[in-house]
Amino acid sequence: MILKSKVGLVTGGGTGIGRATSLMLAERGVAIIVNYSRSQSDAEETVHLIKDKGGQAIALQADVSQNKEVESMVQTAVQKFGQIDLLVNNASITRHIPMEDLDSATEEVWDNLFNVNVKGMFYCARAVAPYMKRNNQGAIVNVGSIAGQTGLGSSLPYAVSKAGVHGLTKSLA
Repeated sequence: MILKSKVGLVTGGGTGIGRATSLMLAERGVAIIVNYSRSQSDAEETVHLIKDKGGQAIALQADVSQNKEVESMVQTAVQKFGQIDLLVNNASITRHIPMEDLDSATEEVWDNLFNVNVKGMFYCARAVAPYMKRNNQGAIVNVGSIAGQTGLGSSLPYAVSKAGVHGLTKSLA
């Protein structure tokens, strides 16, 4: 896919891997929607970095675990840029719990991690799919983790949620 003049949505795009991805895509001519949940200042800084280099970008707030917020974000992005060609599902959360501490892996922890890490990726993919289908092209990249393969990581629920991301990716493909 030729990236110049495409539009990309990067969830969790204001920090870390998301910021690096946003900047790299912008350097290749992609207009970027920098999604954030809580880190507005970081997302706006990423937008400024892109614009300072002549790129196009906006920051949009949405909690990806909330389907209505995802739908609203995608509608706003399409109103601004006319399309979405790329989705980088990068938004993710974790809880640091020793692997042997099963009691601390509460229902709330499981729900929070799965809602963001797995369901959030699905909500975003579902929301952008009609635009990609309409244009007969598109790409979705789901950022997983080695934890999803090894079963190790910051917590048991995190590792399992990342295994879910890998399964979601295969099923969507």
